[in-house]
Amino acid sequence: MSEECNHDCASCGEDCGERSLLAQANPESHVKKVIGVVSGKGGVGKSMVTSLLACAMQKKGYQAAVLDADITGPSIPRMFGVSYKVVGNENGLIPATAENGTRIMSVNLLLPNETDPVVWRGPIIANTVKQFWTDVCWGEIDYMFVDMPPGTGDVPLTVFQSLPIDGIIVVTSPQELVGMIVEKAVKMAGMTKTPVLGLVENMAYFECPSCHEKHQIFGSSHIDELAAKHDIQTAVQLPINPALAAASDNGKIAEIDASAWLDELTAFIEAKHSTK
Repeated sequence: MSEECNHDCASCGEDCGERSLLAQANPESHVKKVIGVVSGKGGVGKSMVTSLLACAMQKKGYQAAVLDADITGPSIPRMFGVSYKVVGNENGLIPATAENGTRIMSVNLLLPNETDPVVWRGPIIANTVKQFWTDVCWGEIDYMFVDMPPGTGDVPLTVFQSLPIDGIIVVTSPQELVGMIVEKAVKMAGMTKTPVLGLVENMAYFECPSCHEKHQIFGSSHIDELAAKHDIQTAVQLPINPALAAASDNGKIAEIDASAWLDELTAFIEAKHSTK
């Protein structure tokens, strides 16, 4: 897929190998850039990073959206404080809109109760993710962030092949073991010719509120080594911060000012994939 690709395969004369795989977006959707947020394993804060990135872009004046592709572990609506059920019209489903303006689609916005488990086979889950692209009227979106399930299974592969992903951000944590798992995610991106835009190391340190000394609770950081090894240009760290956890639990993620941690990454995304 070229840098000039507008993701409209119907009007494209190029034979890039993507034409037979990309799902057609809903006619009421005009999404300029699609960025996947991935992790090799669960529990590293991928959904939180996805939410913070969407909020950061919203604060910069862009229209942001989150497509929650983590069907069996959806947490995006809770983080944004969205609990009402989405409805549809003759054109498709209307995404929920968070208080800060971010548009959201998640399976939890379709279930009778948010605690109902999704006990579905892999192909059904993958098809549901695809329908969040084809059947949802997203409207005008500058940056859509796709919160992928962890690992390299059916759903991440479906996202890479069916959605016009412009790049991915890999979320990790400081443990040495995670380096190997990050490599799996990066290699999967390479197999699908998807650029890695950045690496986010979550829970990288705890800053003492009294002396402001940084303590590496989960061991030494490996983010610079990983970034250099895989030629990832942007690598940032997020701290262990009780305010982040509380905001996520209470649906107030939009109130967190993450600019000190994520400005470098969001600026790189703007420069690499400008929507203006």
